[in-house]
Amino acid sequence: MGRDNLLISLKSKGFSKKIIKAFANVPREMFLPPILRPLAYEDTALPLENGATISQPCTIAFMLSLLDLKPKQKILEIGSGCGYVLALLAEISPESQIIGLELIPGLARKSKSFLKNYQNIKVLTKNGFQGLPSKAPFDKILISASADNLPKHLYSQLTSKGIIVTPVKNSIFQIKKQNNSVKVKEFPGFVFVPLKY
Repeated sequence: MGRDNLLISLKSKGFSKKIIKAFANVPREMFLPPILRPLAYEDTALPLENGATISQPCTIAFMLSLLDLKPKQKILEIGSGCGYVLALLAEISPESQIIGLELIPGLARKSKSFLKNYQNIKVLTKNGFQGLPSKAPFDKILISASADNLPKHLYSQLTSKGIIVTPVKNSIFQIKKQNNSVKVKEFPGFVFVPLKY
């Protein structure tokens, strides 16, 4: 599948113009090992290193749509891997402050070099399980690896109308904070690599 076919596929699934434009602008092959570049626009997850993967494009698009990105927000991605999703976030919301946390040093190092042209992205090499209290609160938190339970310990790191999008086991959850209450929606039927603790 070439890039055009992938974009047509995303369009047919009803994703917003902003999300489709981000996928058009960010070359997925740049974030892949050379041997996997011919597969860059297949709608499938691909292996990176140390058990990490780059997620399937339609899954990423779905998670980005659930995040409901707005201009000038503070966004945290936990498990930022090769940096592909960080670049998509920056394309959709170019004036936002975006931080990626990646546990695997090699991936964090590569993602920093891939993303060097994005002034609003910072990648930190650290375990993201506890989030990033020192920079909280965040408007949006995206978790790109699957946990066994909802990340209730991160709710306090959200702004009063913040959103967390996270995989738990084989579902994607959207957790919306509305002042003092939390609204949780579940979307089943996905597969992710597990979050490392």
